[in-house]
Amino acid sequence: MEIGSPQYLMPAPSCGITLNARPIARVLAVNQSHGRWVGDTNMRRVFLIPTIVTLTTTVGAVSGSSQLTNPAPQASQHGVVAQTVNRVVITLEYDRPVARGRELFGNLVEYDAIWTPGANRSTWIDFSEPVELEGHPLDAGRYGIWMVPKENEPWELIVVSDWDRDHALYPFGAEVFRANVSPETGAHMEVLAYYFPVVGPYEATLRLHWGSTIIPLRIEVGG
Repeated sequence: MEIGSPQYLMPAPSCGITLNARPIARVLAVNQSHGRWVGDTNMRRVFLIPTIVTLTTTVGAVSGSSQLTNPAPQASQHGVVAQTVNRVVITLEYDRPVARGRELFGNLVEYDAIWTPGANRSTWIDFSEPVELEGHPLDAGRYGIWMVPKENEPWELIVVSDWDRDHALYPFGAEVFRANVSPETGAHMEVLAYYFPVVGPYEATLRLHWGSTIIPLRIEVGG
């Protein structure tokens, strides 16, 4: 198509700008040998097109980059609970699933199956000094917490040395000990929570609480 033809400049649907469709050969010419534009009538309109297209492309790239650097938040938010008992600092990190009206234990979480009491990653607990957890001695350090929910009988608490795991990948061969813990019942807790309802100079109780189910864990520290 020749530049001087009436169809050369038509509405630009991609950038929303409409240019005059009349012939502009008389006011706009091209130096074929050097590629230079001469004349100034309609020049501003002509050069708006690449400017706006460039701007649109840039904005789109920034928007796409923003989506990559700001992913949608997880459904189960991260939680941290910490407590000092005497000189011992106890820290626990976990992700917090939400009940959302679902039947939890025996349905969403199966009975008699190993489960990390949290979401996304295995729940872990860290002790700054040696302690006893449910009567079992533990050196200072970090441990993974897993459980086996039971129906109408004590649950199994499983403590493992391999604490950094996906919630679906149980670390067989890394068990430190297992202990039986009797569940309790309480008011409905919509979002899975850990907290310390009892703290003394030499002992504390750490509770796992989700739905109406409570699992109390006894922690003892030295003098």
